[in-house]
Order: sequence, then C-alpha cells, then structure tokens
Amino acid sequence: MKPFFILPILAGLAFCCTACSTVVSSSHGISAENESIIDQSNGDRITFDQLLVRLAPARVIYSGEKHSSLSHHRIQLRLLKALADSDHNLVVGMEMFARPYQEVLDLWSAGKLTWEQLLRKTHWYANWRFDAELYRPVLEEVQRRKLKLVALNIAFHIPAKIAVGGIDNLSPPEKAQLPETIDYGYRDHRAYVKKVYDSHKLKGRDRFEDFYAAQCVWEEIMAQSIAENLAGGRMLVILGNGHIYRKFGVPDRAFKRTRAPFATIYPATRDEKLPKDVADFVWISP
Repeated sequence: MKPFFILPILAGLAFCCTACSTVVSSSHGISAENESIIDQSNGDRITFDQLLVRLAPARVIYSGEKHSSLSHHRIQLRLLKALADSDHNLVVGMEMFARPYQEVLDLWSAGKLTWEQLLRKTHWYANWRFDAELYRPVLEEVQRRKLKLVALNIAFHIPAKIAVGGIDNLSPPEKAQLPETIDYGYRDHRAYVKKVYDSHKLKGRDRFEDFYAAQCVWEEIMAQSIAENLAGGRMLVILGNGHIYRKFGVPDRAFKRTRAPFATIYPATRDEKLPKDVADFVWISP
C-alpha cells in the first residue's frame, strides 16, 4: 500500500462533470485493440510522429501515469527515447524521488550505482512502494544516456504530517523543505481536491484546509523543482495523472515560475470519460 493518502487518490481519479466527453471520441474512430493518441485541441487521432512534431514547441513535457500501469510506463519510455534522441541534454524529472536524494540520483546518472544500490540508497520501498520494476526501464535508459535525473518531490512524510496537523505544527527542519511560495488560489483545483476529500475521509484528517495545504505543498515543490532545473533546456516530467489533470496541479504552477511553454500527456483507458481540457493530449492504451 502507498504510505500517503493524497497521491493515490488524486492520481487515480478523474471526475466527470457536465463538460465531460468520452476521450476516445474523434473524427477518425478508434479501435479498442489499438493504442490511440488524441489531440484534445481538435479531437483528432494522431500518430506518435505527429505527437512529437506537436510537442516541439514545448520545453516541459508532462507524461502522466497511473502508478501501477505497465502500459503507462511503456509510454513514458517511448517518449523518453524519442525526446532524448533529438536532445542529448534532456532533463528528466520524477515525482517518485524526494529532493534530499538528489545526490544519489546524480550518482545513478553517472553510472556509479547498481540497480540494487539505487533502491537501497533512495529507500524506495519505504517512500514510494510501487513496484520498482515498473520504473526500471525508464531509469536504466536515463543512466545509459547519462541524462540528468531530478528528484521533484518533498520528503514523503511531510505532506502526511500537514494533512493531520497543518503547516504550523511542522518542525523547523521540515518547514525548511517547504516550497518558497504556496498558491491556494486555484478555484478549480480546490474544487477537485474537495471532491476527493469528501469521498475519502479518513480518521484524523478532519480539516479540509490542512488536507488542501498538503496537496498544494506537494505540487508547489514539484513545480519549484522543475523551475530550478529547467534552465534553458527541455525537461520530461514523469508524475501521476492527478497532478496534471486540467493542468492546475503542477503544470500551471511551474509555468508561473518559468513562463516556459509546456504540454501535458494523459494516459487513459478506452472507457474513461474525462473533461475536454484534461490535457493537451490523451494517450489511450488497450
């Protein structure tokens, strides 16, 4: 089980509303057996090569996932290879690692750690806990190409503490890890998180404002990490679908800091119904 409450809920849910449409609808029709990529700006089904062309202006590419989905990780690997082929200085940012582990990730990218050492030194199964083998092809591709790998997240125990005790009751060392700014003013984001909160109330988490602060801290620190490591280059960001849903989780917050053009890719299944503005592109897997 994932140790914290926020991420698995938000990453797995996509609420439907009056503006929702089935993501598989397009002018070309879609086979349930085949993968499909939909450009949400016009509903057209496009090829992978066409996707790369349309991603060209973006300096930050967000590739979402349901953490346990093998097909989503295969999408990420395919994107990583294609983007790195055209940009040998591509940076890869991952939600799965907290910022205190950055030195370990630097060693991994430099080829100085084995797979087992990476897992042990980042305390993978104490922090993330999803099957590391799902992420191994992406991480080994990063190491093979010696790409910079960025830890995006805050120390994993901090959001859980905020959710049950608020920011004020963090210790000084914990407060020192908080993002420089925290914007609570995204109304659609607040409504989205409120639906999650109302559907998954847990003992001890009885104040929505604390719950919401925890989610904002989680997403603001990832946005800050992106901004700190983007410089003049390009970054592929790997994170849960809930953090890119309608862009108000991480993408918009990072854009406020960087003003760099970005694109979001939301992996989905054929039967999912999502709002039209869920992402720039929806990648449907069998």
